[in-house]
Amino acid sequence: QVQLVESGGGLVQAGSSLRLSCAASGRSISTYAMGWFRQAPGKEREIVSAFSRSGSIEYYADSVKGRFTISRDNARNTVYLQMNSLKPEDTAVYYCAADSARTVLSGRPEYWGQGTQVTVSS
Repeated sequence: QVQLVESGGGLVQAGSSLRLSCAASGRSISTYAMGWFRQAPGKEREIVSAFSRSGSIEYYADSVKGRFTISRDNARNTVYLQMNSLKPEDTAVYYCAADSARTVLSGRPEYWGQGTQVTVSS
């Protein structure tokens, strides 16, 4: 099993940048597809970005394309989400997740972090 811990959230103004980190333990992230999800108040959780274990598949939601970048550092066993040009509609709790590519991309991964709050003020 893998344990995931997110960090890096905070309160920022529109147009700012944040980098979220997802530190994994218990197992190497290189054995999983990894993804970032978010859930805004009153809304369903949605996938933001993900990549397959090999990195051959990389996904971004239309709402974040060109602004967010997912990456990983296998040596640090950490996945990142660089978020630029933040908008108030990006306000949500952001979660890191791990599992197979099929389950991550379908929104049903088995392993989840506890989430980190991102709030973007206008």
